Amino acid sequence: MQISFSTASSGKSDSIVVGVFKDRVLSKSAEQTDKASDGALTRALASSYFKGEEGEILGVPGLPTNRVVLLGLGDKDKLSEADLTTLGGKLATYLRATPDKAAEVLLDDLKGKDISQAEAAAFIAAGIQLKSWRFDKYRTKEPADKKPKLTSVVMVTSKADEAKKAFEPLNCAAEGVFFTREVVSEPANIIYPESLAQRASELKSLGVHVEVLGEKKMHELGMGALLGVGQGSSKESQLVVLEWRGGDKDTAPVAFVGKGVTFDTGGISIKPAGGMEDMKWDMTGAGTIMGLMKTLALRKAKVNVVGVLGLVENMPGGNAQRPGDVVKSMSGQTIEVLNTDAEGRLVLADALWYTQDRFKPKFIIDLATLTGAIIIALGHEYAGLFSNNDELANRLIETGDTMDEKLCRLPLHKNYDRDIDSDIADVRNTQQTARAAGSITAAQFLQRFVNDYPWAHLDICGTIWAYKDYPLSEKGATGYGVRLLDRLVANYYETK
Repeated sequence: MQISFSTASSGKSDSIVVGVFKDRVLSKSAEQTDKASDGALTRALASSYFKGEEGEILGVPGLPTNRVVLLGLGDKDKLSEADLTTLGGKLATYLRATPDKAAEVLLDDLKGKDISQAEAAAFIAAGIQLKSWRFDKYRTKEPADKKPKLTSVVMVTSKADEAKKAFEPLNCAAEGVFFTREVVSEPANIIYPESLAQRASELKSLGVHVEVLGEKKMHELGMGALLGVGQGSSKESQLVVLEWRGGDKDTAPVAFVGKGVTFDTGGISIKPAGGMEDMKWDMTGAGTIMGLMKTLALRKAKVNVVGVLGLVENMPGGNAQRPGDVVKSMSGQTIEVLNTDAEGRLVLADALWYTQDRFKPKFIIDLATLTGAIIIALGHEYAGLFSNNDELANRLIETGDTMDEKLCRLPLHKNYDRDIDSDIADVRNTQQTARAAGSITAAQFLQRFVNDYPWAHLDICGTIWAYKDYPLSEKGATGYGVRLLDRLVANYYETK
């Protein structure tokens, strides 16, 4: 999608979008359009249920030159960043369902709650951009009339230069989101540990330092927990280290660790067949970090960031890990594997330890599609947040609220350790009463591998894949977390 900014309308686009506030109060551009069309907008409003509520859309076809689209803006000057971005997504959904190839959005003096006119234009544009992505790589026979035609949108505002500048980092984040959505959407015969490591290596062209560790090196490091998960697969496990060095040379980095199980059968503790095809996206934690690193590199972020991706394929086979096996992690702790389908925490145990041991970061945030239990608890609106540090947790929650990538903090407590204490090893990878506090005990397990570093665990299982269209994404991969973590870094950890 090509998005540009202008101070004036050309009047030549296929669609002209004008705003209408609550109670059908026309914006200045809407008034001018209504007058030029001999009251066509007023007549259309009178014959519809459209009230100008936030997100309502009404098309007015049949005018001499253009299709006019009325966009409901709700209460004037009360729109948040999330509201404006969602408006852009809803508008894109409407426009992409028409034959129109080009549109102009006339914003007049639209502002938001503590948001300038330029920022409001940028946020709507970001929503349009985020909604523009679709995964159609394998659709070889899709009818032409089913494919969206919209290729360009001009945001018309008197603050065009300022709006363009405000849009630039948002557009970089959108590119990062698209990278994440792409690798998450790919099937598991295309994306497996080695090929995902190759996709991560594409970031070298943007200035990201990429290092790939194979199984031999991980054996030398003592990563028995991670390697045990992948030993039943014919695909070699990988550990990918991504570094963006945009800050001062001697400044400790911030670190992100991602679960990258490229396909999860459950191993010997095999999953039910129904829905197993979805397990191609069990690598989304790693995919999200790849998108984040692309975003930071594109906008030349002034910060040092490390991303560590633990990439494995969890398969049954003659060499697969068995329930009851004991593995030794890089930390030296031994783990009794009660259930081979509780594999993500084994991958993260070694990846977390490696990250803190090598990089001594300011904090560590891990991302993982770790437990189905988090969906039972929170559905698909919130990701689960667990943390040993209140400041980090509060910053994540506040940023998530701003971006509408919401987080709900759940408890960590030493009493939960009783559920994962092993009779024959230091810890077991799941509790024996499998339905009790599954997400919490998984996080409690991870906490044993982070020592005293400020740490947060994001269980993103419910938010990374949509089974219906969302305002900012089509059905499928959402790219949740890329914009959230980019904004967290920008707001709190980047050199100004």
